[in-house]
Amino acid sequence: MTKAPIHFAAASDLAKAVGHWQGWLSGEKRASPHTIDGYGRDLAAFFTFLIGHLGGEADLAALMALSPADFRAFLAARQHDGLSRSSMARQMSTLRGFFQFLDHHDYGHNPAIGAVKAPRPPKSVPKALSADAALETLDQAALLQDEPWLAARDVALFTLLYGCGLRLGEALAMTGRDRPKADAMVITGKGRKQRLVPVLPLVRQAIDDYVGQCPFAIGADDPLFVGARGKGLNPGVVQRQMRKMRPLLGLPDSATPHALRHSFATHLLAGGGDLRTIQELLGHATLSTTQRYTKVDAERLTRAYRDAHPRARNP
Repeated sequence: MTKAPIHFAAASDLAKAVGHWQGWLSGEKRASPHTIDGYGRDLAAFFTFLIGHLGGEADLAALMALSPADFRAFLAARQHDGLSRSSMARQMSTLRGFFQFLDHHDYGHNPAIGAVKAPRPPKSVPKALSADAALETLDQAALLQDEPWLAARDVALFTLLYGCGLRLGEALAMTGRDRPKADAMVITGKGRKQRLVPVLPLVRQAIDDYVGQCPFAIGADDPLFVGARGKGLNPGVVQRQMRKMRPLLGLPDSATPHALRHSFATHLLAGGGDLRTIQELLGHATLSTTQRYTKVDAERLTRAYRDAHPRARNP
């Protein structure tokens, strides 16, 4: 079903500037029609508000005269209309972009919007899978690929995410040199911070099985996880595999690769792991240099991990 065309309640000079902006979004920024339509509706909502707020259709001069209080009044009106904080933040982002365009293309300059803080969208709390669902995910991963080596790759990757609590980006950044060969490995995470992560034999075995079946040679500096053509694995492929698993296992939309990392932490905590140890395993502690590892009791981390992790108890 086609959407109704957007009506911009604005004076002719402003309407012309909007047309220029939409053409610029399409031609210069390569924005999709869907994106341009969304931006247009955000702008139309603002112009409609200005009719009541200013007593008539706005022109470019009126826009250049707006104060921070005017933008805050718009946010208050949108909140009164029941708009979510996420939607209000998006509309303010659209307005900032439009005013920047007007400034850069010599329509006029008004820095007032820069003084207005958009509502912060609520942070979504990642949802953990149940221990059974997490383990079923590892098993199901083997069934979604026709090529045995790709199935082994997916099993290895999902086992690594859940068994070691890695971020997807951390796992995909691993090279052949990073392939775990002992009971612990060093992972470089956000901000180049390093942490020591225990590795269960099951995780190591899954990765060894994958490497043994992979038709591409994985050198020390090559990506550990590769796609069908031997290049570094794209995160979108991993996310797509999780989407395929959801209906098969009856999992919610929150079942993402990152949910396996969250499940790792939640299940360790539920199994008696202490918060400080889990913080270290997730990379939220300040373990930023290799010298710092001399102060870390690797045996303690490994023991707490093996005692609490469901996959360690149920191989």
